[in-house]
Amino acid sequence: MIAIAQAFSASYAEARAKFLGAAASAGLPVESHPHPLPGRDGETLAMDVARDGSAEAGKLLIVSSACHGVEGFCGSGVQVAALHDAEWREKARAQGVAVLYIHALNPYGFSHIRRVTHENVDLNRNFHDFSKPLPVNTAYRELQPLLLPAEWPPSAENQAATGTFIATRGLPAFQAAVSGGQHEFPDGMFFGGTAPTWSNQTVRAVLRQQGPGVKQLAWIDLHTGLGPSGVGERIFAGRDDTATLARARAWWGEAVTSMYDGSSTSARLTGMMCLAAHDELPQAEYTAIALEYGTQPMTEVMHALRGEHWLHQHPEAPPALARQIKQAMLEAFYTDTDTWKGQIVSQARQAMFQAAEGLGD
Repeated sequence: MIAIAQAFSASYAEARAKFLGAAASAGLPVESHPHPLPGRDGETLAMDVARDGSAEAGKLLIVSSACHGVEGFCGSGVQVAALHDAEWREKARAQGVAVLYIHALNPYGFSHIRRVTHENVDLNRNFHDFSKPLPVNTAYRELQPLLLPAEWPPSAENQAATGTFIATRGLPAFQAAVSGGQHEFPDGMFFGGTAPTWSNQTVRAVLRQQGPGVKQLAWIDLHTGLGPSGVGERIFAGRDDTATLARARAWWGEAVTSMYDGSSTSARLTGMMCLAAHDELPQAEYTAIALEYGTQPMTEVMHALRGEHWLHQHPEAPPALARQIKQAMLEAFYTDTDTWKGQIVSQARQAMFQAAEGLGD
């Protein structure tokens, strides 16, 4: 195994190099899907895919990173550690499970330290049937002027108005209004888009290519930014189906939470990426979680998100302020300590072992 700290990286370019190197060391070919834009430092961006196991395997576990770009600093570290983990790889083989690592679902956000794609879309709100009417988030409409004020840091008046909303409606209502997803403000936060993004189309193509023979599909999508620091909440990721939720809890424990029954720290979302598995691989029995690791209190994470989004709308901001905002954004989604990284890898490893056992049984 690689030393845990060595599996993590300080930039997208470094993370990609480590992932490609780990796949090569494991003897695995990589299929790269180039992104149309360059990275923050001019580097090539791509969604990279490595499959560990038979192409004909009927049991497949997907482990994916950077659905929300900046969260890839965590997810990539887990994937690199897993590719260097001989015991884990043997466990999957013994259970007859192929493992598909999708590195950087949203490479643009990963590189540019953004949560959204280059289209300014929250990828996990983008999986809709766009031929039908899209959900309407009236509460977000009310908050939009407060969330993205004309100046940053926000004025005392702005902070007071935001505080009043939270005090009168409650923090959960604020979280739901902001993070549930919206399709009305293309420059706004948590925008779900009005068409499939590049990442949406690419991951669907990957599923179609990798999964035609799959009968049982599991997916662990790695996220950060919600909950207590270092604690990985296992959030059910699928349709509102009691039988599938029961199977997820049988595999990963009764602590698996669900936005459908209100047990999760996540607000109820629309347009989630997990819907792509149902669409593209309808023949497969599907069981999935988002493994969501805490970093900072939600109010601090939301403040960092607002600041970064403000910066995107104000590229003329002073360089010192821009650096400060980007650093706050990074720290809101990635805790650069050995203790936190150890917690992340150990919990992800346990979840992967449990998925392999669930698929094997």
